[in-house]
Amino acid sequence: MPKSNANLALKGLDEMFSTEESRQEQQREQVQQIPIGELFPFKNHPFKVLDDESMQRTVESVEQYGVLSPLIARPRPEGGYEIISGHRRQHAAELAGLDTLPVIVREMTDDAAVILMVDSNLQRENILPSERAFAYKMKLEALKNQGARSDLTSCQLGTKFRTDESLAEDSGESARNVQRFIRLTNLIPELLDMVDEKKIAFNPAVELSYLDESQQRDFLEAMQDTQNAPSLSQAQQLKKMAQQGEFSYEKAFDVMGQEKKSEQDTVTIKNDILRKYFPRSYTPRQMEEKIIQLLDAWQKKQQRHNER
Repeated sequence: MPKSNANLALKGLDEMFSTEESRQEQQREQVQQIPIGELFPFKNHPFKVLDDESMQRTVESVEQYGVLSPLIARPRPEGGYEIISGHRRQHAAELAGLDTLPVIVREMTDDAAVILMVDSNLQRENILPSERAFAYKMKLEALKNQGARSDLTSCQLGTKFRTDESLAEDSGESARNVQRFIRLTNLIPELLDMVDEKKIAFNPAVELSYLDESQQRDFLEAMQDTQNAPSLSQAQQLKKMAQQGEFSYEKAFDVMGQEKKSEQDTVTIKNDILRKYFPRSYTPRQMEEKIIQLLDAWQKKQQRHNER
């Protein structure tokens, strides 16, 4: 091959590979420094960003080291960027006084963005029941939408089954438990807050979610008037009444006024009352042992008195 032809061939190969390399480089996601004022929260973001001790530790870390892990965001049609992953980091950076944040900007559909947003937040250790409930609901709807587009011939029941199972597998929950969490989204905000605050247990809350809004507000009033939290059996009674069209505030008050069996068999003494009678160094176990000793001595004294 003539030397000039060889040079042309090598030049052609160089251009071909450099062009391919350029294409790959363009496809790689780049971390950009985005002004913090151009970052906006995800629409209907179900996870709360709280100014608690954990946030304070995050702020201190950001002040010392900066934001080490970039956020993921997508462009908004009206300008700026919608945060998909990194809401807590954005808030911590704002409190720390940062002007810009490292961000990976990614073009994503609404459904893909919802799935990534939910999955990235479900990795957190402490998630409130309300957060899990709305996150599961959003992701389930996104999965159904994706399934509807990719498999238009499938029946509705089959698609629902696959999306439920897919969500359950991703979250480590059973499909039934996923649906039970999603039921909580039917609770009025006041009752859902009580579930988060552990004033109402999860299982009774699921049963109460079958009451309509008016019935839930009557129940809430009855609960406050009786100063009782619902047991599972009480919540099931209320659900049955609602389904049979027999629910009313008066009946809810009667149900909530029932003495629970566990309360019939339990005596509770508040800690602040007990502490008045014991040294501060006493542990709960030591207090319990001393109370039993005193009760044994009292019982023996009563027996001697009765024998006279």
